[in-house]
Amino acid sequence: MSTDVRGSAIAVRPAALASGWRWLPVSLAVILLDQLSKGWIERHYALYETTPLLPVLDITRLHNAGAAFSFLAGAGGWQRWAFAVLALAVSIGILVWLRSLAARTQAVLAAGLALVLGGAVGNLLDRIEHGYVVDFIHAHWGAAYFPAFNVADAAITVGAGLLLLDAWQEWRRERRTS
Repeated sequence: MSTDVRGSAIAVRPAALASGWRWLPVSLAVILLDQLSKGWIERHYALYETTPLLPVLDITRLHNAGAAFSFLAGAGGWQRWAFAVLALAVSIGILVWLRSLAARTQAVLAAGLALVLGGAVGNLLDRIEHGYVVDFIHAHWGAAYFPAFNVADAAITVGAGLLLLDAWQEWRRERRTS
């Protein structure tokens, strides 16, 4: 506690709570949901086992040793650690960036970064534990199947959308003031 000029007690807020770190519970929720959903899939589905949910959506257990769209999936194993190091570096960078943000005035940016962070860590945990990422949400249109994804991937995608929205809003603000 501290006092103001009149001698009244006021609460002092640690800088971390006023920063983008206020959004870290979102990251933790993404990690938890991601790991719980992947664990459930691993316990209840064999590899390639499929359950149709909708005419355009299946639950299918798949393993992705590569990056997005299975990029470098057949590269021989080195990509496991390369992607793990990259995810760790990006996660540390996002934590530093979040710490520098004002939680209230930069909420869209902080929320986007928190979602990307949660998704990156969720997939990082899979890479470290298994050497691949467990995917299970499989969209298709007729016989055209799109790359499968998981909760972490969805969080990264929504987070990236929020980052684009924040950039667009910033561009519009700057355009109005010039």
